[in-house]
Amino acid sequence: MANSILRTKLADGAFFVVPGVHDMISAVIADKVGFDILYGTGYWLTASAYGLPDAGIASYTQMVDRMATVARTSKAALIADADTGYGGLLNVHHTVKGYEAAGVTAVQLEDQEFPKKCGHTPNKRLISLEDMVEKIKVACDARTDKENLLIVARTDARQSEGLDGSLRRLEAYAKAGADILFPEALQSEEEMRTACAAFDAPVMANMANGGLSPVPNASVLAELGYAFAIYPSLTSLVAATAMEKALIDLKQNGVGEPDGIFNFKEFCSLIGFEDVWAFEKKWAKAE
Repeated sequence: MANSILRTKLADGAFFVVPGVHDMISAVIADKVGFDILYGTGYWLTASAYGLPDAGIASYTQMVDRMATVARTSKAALIADADTGYGGLLNVHHTVKGYEAAGVTAVQLEDQEFPKKCGHTPNKRLISLEDMVEKIKVACDARTDKENLLIVARTDARQSEGLDGSLRRLEAYAKAGADILFPEALQSEEEMRTACAAFDAPVMANMANGGLSPVPNASVLAELGYAFAIYPSLTSLVAATAMEKALIDLKQNGVGEPDGIFNFKEFCSLIGFEDVWAFEKKWAKAE
C-alpha cells in the first residue's frame, strides 16, 4: 500500500531515488515509468501552479490542495514539502493533520523562519534549534497514523552555522522524533559522507540541479551512505528545455509536429480518458 511503502523501503536498507513532480502531467508520467514514491516539491509545484518563486508566498491552503491533487492523481506514495509548517506550533499541527488527510506519506518541515526561501538561494534565516525541536514534537504528535506517516526534518543551517551546526541541529531533531533527516545544501561529497555517518536514522539527499550541492550518480550517493535521494527540479527543468526548443522551432520554422513528441493517444489513456469513454458507453442514451 502507498501509505506504508516508504517505511518499508527504508527498513529494507537499499538506496532508492525519488523524482520530484511539478504538476499532474509529471505525476502520471512518473507512474508510467514505474516510480512508487514521488516528491511533492514546494518550489516547482508553486512555480507551475502560480508562477511564483519559492519564497513563502504560496499559502498552506494552496499547497495542501496541490499535494492532495498529486496524491489523488498518482498511484505512488508522496513525500510532501510543507515548508516551515506555515507558522507557529498550531500551524504545524494543522499542517500535518491536513497533509495526512490529503493522502501524503511523509511531511517535510524545515528550520527556516517563516516565510521561508528556497534552500539553494541566499538570505535564509533560521529559527532557534529549540523552536524547531518543538515543531518536530508537535508534528509527530499530530499524526493519526503514527506508524506510516513519517516526519522529515530538514535543516538549512549549512550556510550560516556550517556543517557542525547542521549536524548538531539534526541530532536534536532526531531525538525529538523525526523519522528522516535532511541536511540541505551540503557543499561536497565529503560533507555528505560525514552527515550520513553521523546518524542511525535515514538521511536523504537533495539533488537540486543548479543548486549548491554536487549531483553525483545515484550509485555514489548510495556509497556515501544516503537512504535515498530526491530530484525535485529534474522533471521541471527538462520540461522547460523541451518546451523552449519546441516553441523556438514553431516560431522560427513553423514546426508543429516535432520529432519525439509524446503520443497523444497514449497520453489520453494516462490522464484517464478511457474511464470517461467507458462511462459514456455505459450510460449514453441509445439513438
